[in-house]
Amino acid sequence: MSPTESEWSAVLAAYPQAHILQGTAWGELKSQFGWQTERISSANAHAQVLFKHLPLGFSIGYIPKGPLGLPDDTFWEELEKLAHRRRAIFIRLEPDQFESAGQDPWPVRKNLVTARPIQPAQTIVLDIRGSEEEILARMKQKTRYNIHLAEKKEIEVIPSMDVPAFHEMMLTTGSRDGFGIHSQAYYEMAFNLHEPGKSCQLLFARYHHRILAGVMLFKAGTRCWYFYGASTNEERNRMPVYLLQWEAIRWARQTGCEEYDLWGIPDAPEEVLEDQFANRSDGLWGVYRFKRGFGGRMERTARTVDLVAQPFLYRMVKPWLLRGQGGGGLG
Repeated sequence: MSPTESEWSAVLAAYPQAHILQGTAWGELKSQFGWQTERISSANAHAQVLFKHLPLGFSIGYIPKGPLGLPDDTFWEELEKLAHRRRAIFIRLEPDQFESAGQDPWPVRKNLVTARPIQPAQTIVLDIRGSEEEILARMKQKTRYNIHLAEKKEIEVIPSMDVPAFHEMMLTTGSRDGFGIHSQAYYEMAFNLHEPGKSCQLLFARYHHRILAGVMLFKAGTRCWYFYGASTNEERNRMPVYLLQWEAIRWARQTGCEEYDLWGIPDAPEEVLEDQFANRSDGLWGVYRFKRGFGGRMERTARTVDLVAQPFLYRMVKPWLLRGQGGGGLG
């Protein structure tokens, strides 16, 4: 079954904790930037599937943070039919589940092969229930100090609709820290499609009306994700990013969230992270020092798999896919 837009909205209403990447708005966003969106349903499972074209009429598919529900035989049959219709070499399924759940989300099927996740494999999740004092108490002492220091040094945090200004900061941050960014049009559409102030929020930290840093947050159900962050090279001694992150957490709490996902740290055991973070700044190592200070629990995504539809072509493209995966995230 291929749900219509209204039917998919009904599915999401039945799964209020569905990940934002399975949402209608995210599917619309990706459809404007190089992907095509399909949706399938069975009695017990549902998935939004993104497809990207390859040469010679082939494609690859991707189910980010899904499917919803428990896949049954009918779901797998529908997914295989969809792969055949779209001439997909494979469809990657990245579950909305952590290893800490203690259960592999996938059945034993001959055409399911373990794969690397597209989104960051590991993250830090904050429990933001309870009082603000309790949340602050779980943070590292230096992080609490920097939050209060920013307040003393006259940093203020405000909501904004100024996505072009945020994109300018993203350009600065990407150049400074060595990672790729999306176009201004992408951030504008991501922001506008997700109901600004409700499912999405843009916050700026500023000093005497000069914008120093920004975050773009997304929420669904009782979860909030810190997907995008940017900062200038000015006034960094005032610690604007610390107060900005704290106000982001406070916004998430005010909108009914219970968890705050810091979205992406290096994929390594905790003892390795703690041993090496002070001496490394490559990739996600550059943000780990900052994110670890907010407390929270370290989580790793459960096993990602590829449903292989064309085994011969899959063996040919897999080395290329592995070279191209550097933890780049949202895609």
